[in-house]
Amino acid sequence: MSQVISDIAFTPSVKAVQTRKGSRAGYARMEEKGGWQNTVTEDLAAYIAARDSFYLATASADGQPYVQHRGGKPGFLKVLDETTLAFADFKGNRQYISQGNLAENDRAYLFLMDYANRRRIKIWGRARVVEDDPELLARLADADYQGKPEQAVVFTIEAWDVNCPQHITPRYTELQIAHLVAPLQARIKELETQLAAASGQA
Repeated sequence: MSQVISDIAFTPSVKAVQTRKGSRAGYARMEEKGGWQNTVTEDLAAYIAARDSFYLATASADGQPYVQHRGGKPGFLKVLDETTLAFADFKGNRQYISQGNLAENDRAYLFLMDYANRRRIKIWGRARVVEDDPELLARLADADYQGKPEQAVVFTIEAWDVNCPQHITPRYTELQIAHLVAPLQARIKELETQLAAASGQA
């Protein structure tokens, strides 16, 4: 059987567990219908453009894992083409664990959460750090964002998948809360104005 995209995660060991626990047949049907994707679709591009944070996972040459949070303005993770993502890497605590891992093991993973809509997207691929490309940094950096970009991280997509919303507790950003509360604040102001007018007529 030819390799399918999801084999990047569904290794023989994983498939053995799926078989033992009864889910392999369902995933096999998913694979037969096309399964996961490995290029950026319009939906994925829109999802990425709305994110203001994500998690980057790397591992050392001997497999020691590391997960790092990355944040910025919505859309700071850029789509360069149908298989390439990139972001400006800002100066932080200078531990450079992710960069050190990528120097000896370029396999990487992005985990993008949309807590408000209970949606998550997983992206497998390979990543590299680019330190000497001012043109690329200029393309990735946002002029009005506080923070000095030190380098760029370029991510080549090998597979991606959307997870179900199960067990995701909704959370909202300050901007999302402000948008939801705005109609309530407007209504309160309207009622206060009506109350003040009525009080003046009494």
